Amino acid sequence: MAVPVLGSAVAFLVALLVGGLAIYLSARVIAGVDDYSHAVVTALLGAIAWALTSWIPVVGSLLALVVWVGVINWRYRGGWVRAALIGGIAWLAALIILSVVNRVFSLGIGAVGIPGT
Repeated sequence: MAVPVLGSAVAFLVALLVGGLAIYLSARVIAGVDDYSHAVVTALLGAIAWALTSWIPVVGSLLALVVWVGVINWRYRGGWVRAALIGGIAWLAALIILSVVNRVFSLGIGAVGIPGT
């Protein structure tokens, strides 16, 4: 039973690092912030915020998206528009990164901290 737990932990870690990389790349372009560890923590906090709000009936997904952008806004200076740009570019970067990683390594992983990936 320890093997599935280890596999899940490794998958979560890889997904978190991919989500962090996507946020790092977008924050570097939009906000000029060059700190990967800051991006990984942002991805983790964003994933937690998404999990806490997305389950709400009818408005959950929209509320979760606003809360996720709010986490980015809190972690990076520049206001809501800049946070939304960081989030949008991070989402696109995560899709590209995951497409390459999943194709090269024949995996089926998503990105923690990036909605819809």
